[in-house]
Amino acid sequence: MPRTRRLFTALAMIGTLVAGVLTAAAPASAGVDGVGVLAAPAMQLPFPCGQTWNGNNSNSSAHVGWEIDFNRGGTATADLGDTVLAAAAGTIAIASFQSGNRYGNLVKIDHGGSYTSYYAHLSSLAVKVGEYVDRGQVIGALGNTSAPGNNISPHLHFEVRYGTNYPNNTVKPVFNGSTFGYPSANVTSNNCATSYDPADVCGSGFRVNDSARLAGQGNVVLLWNAGTSNNCVVTLKFTNKGSATATSAYLEPQGATRTTDSGNYGYYAGPVKRSAPTCVKWGGSTGGASYNSPSEHC
Repeated sequence: MPRTRRLFTALAMIGTLVAGVLTAAAPASAGVDGVGVLAAPAMQLPFPCGQTWNGNNSNSSAHVGWEIDFNRGGTATADLGDTVLAAAAGTIAIASFQSGNRYGNLVKIDHGGSYTSYYAHLSSLAVKVGEYVDRGQVIGALGNTSAPGNNISPHLHFEVRYGTNYPNNTVKPVFNGSTFGYPSANVTSNNCATSYDPADVCGSGFRVNDSARLAGQGNVVLLWNAGTSNNCVVTLKFTNKGSATATSAYLEPQGATRTTDSGNYGYYAGPVKRSAPTCVKWGGSTGGASYNSPSEHC
């Protein structure tokens, strides 16, 4: 073989080896606007199992990327107070009213790998900074909170971001393996860690007020009915659903005795409802994990 040909052959082999190493070292691509990024967390719609919601990216001047506004129902306030869930597991990075922007009550979840999700305009917050939440855990209730003077109708403003260069870091969310159909689409939730919405279990007028993770086994949820000054507690099972296993929920208004619902249940314990005009203690258990609150929500 001529010397020149041998040189070109050697260089080609080296190039192939280098390309193979680079390919192996490259992160999995999600194909976001042509930029290779780490694979996104497995997300579901941020609403209870079986609910159908309309998502819209084109009806707000505030949208500068792939943000989505979610609504359901036939009137502007039909979904006010509806339950909002974590779209994927992660750590709560923000859970507070944002006075410097139009997000109002905001929950931000850090999913790792530079991915975060945002849930804005909530009427109530059911998680605290630093808590770890499971996919399907209750994180708040849908509302219309925003900056003072910015009057908006109730909706959930939802974002997924990769990295920190906003707004170029907003990415198209993938729910149940399917990319959201921009600019507008109806999506049915497969966020079925629990098959029940705690607001439906407690009944009309109850809105999510707080929640606690039960080590991946379930979620105990505290709700409030402003019209009746009643609290309600439900413990939702995430595992062994449909099988009767030990599950409990309790509520103890300040200065009163504790009311507990405890037994072998397939899906949830409760609802436990009590008049509670002042502080309450609340909690529950399932799958060997339990939560017991301090006296709070005074």
